[in-house]
Amino acid sequence: MNGVTGRMGKNQHLLRSICAIIKQGGVKVSPTEVIMPDPILVGRNEIKLKELCELSGVEKWSTDLDVLLKDDRYSIYFDAQTTLRRADAVKAAATAGKHVYCEKPTAIDTETAYELYQFCKDKGVKSGVVQDKLWLPGLLKLQRAIQNGYLGKILSVTGDFGYWVFEGHSVPAQRPSWNYRKEDGGGMIIDMLCHWRYVLDNIFGKTKSVNCRGATLIKERIDEEGKAYKCTADDAAYAMFELEGPDGEIIVNFNSSWATRVRRDDLLTLHVDGVKGSAVAGLRKCYVQHYANTPKPIWNPDIDQPIDFKADWNEVPDQEDYDNAFKIQWEMFLKHVVLDTPFRWTLLEGAKGVQLAELGIKSWDERKWVDLPDLKA
Repeated sequence: MNGVTGRMGKNQHLLRSICAIIKQGGVKVSPTEVIMPDPILVGRNEIKLKELCELSGVEKWSTDLDVLLKDDRYSIYFDAQTTLRRADAVKAAATAGKHVYCEKPTAIDTETAYELYQFCKDKGVKSGVVQDKLWLPGLLKLQRAIQNGYLGKILSVTGDFGYWVFEGHSVPAQRPSWNYRKEDGGGMIIDMLCHWRYVLDNIFGKTKSVNCRGATLIKERIDEEGKAYKCTADDAAYAMFELEGPDGEIIVNFNSSWATRVRRDDLLTLHVDGVKGSAVAGLRKCYVQHYANTPKPIWNPDIDQPIDFKADWNEVPDQEDYDNAFKIQWEMFLKHVVLDTPFRWTLLEGAKGVQLAELGIKSWDERKWVDLPDLKA
């Protein structure tokens, strides 16, 4: 596991996924068999690795990736490094015969991301990319409402993501400084449009085109050493997407910002309107309003609004216990490697996410709609 000393790698992948799988006794595959992960932590900072081992209970660590790639005891390479470090490490792992699982974005340009997919395919190793939001409880409930026909034909989707990331002058920042430096692979568009690609493709329909406008709203921030730095990456993205849904075209409007204050149900919300009903999904909750429950407003700005617009929405109940989204996909990938079970979230899907981000930037630069060409498997 390379790069798990960072916030996401440590919390979601190591502690809440791999360590949680170990504590539960492995991934059960039959009444008498389990898949038990045997992790070793890899990184450049020996002190951080030792501290992380003490925290997690993992006993093994190393600062020499090349040596570990030659070790036959390890069959999977996981990468949660910063984006610019990923391609060379993934290629080295695939060359050594390791199956590859990695965070997104898999690269900062489509050519490199697609090359990683082809490289792993040519080397005969399995690949996977993290698509965690597909297993969030709120989005699972939304998917089931759509699959069961509750919303009818989908007409449009409005997405809102983001929150205020403190600049660091008085209140410490809650995200790493490299996120706001383009030269280090940072930026809202490259970071989040990779997510929105797999969310849109898997829940609503194939993404066909993008019209995007980025912005660098906060010009200066304070880094981890207390030094001021110039923000060179976009910290907000205002995008529209055209989708090819099962019943026709779907229009999506999606705002993403690290310079906004939240007055909505969650840090991420999807408002979906259909002919038969609508839904609003967050990370864990989902609310629906059927056609029969839809109020009939009349425009009159001269009086206080008489309708409580939230009153006629119903919360979708928890119909099962929901596990950590990252852990769910980890278990699927482990089964894919050991038992060859189906797993469609390969590095090709990672390349599709990078493609949307790259073409979103192209759209911003050229101030126009951009179509997405197909990436072949």
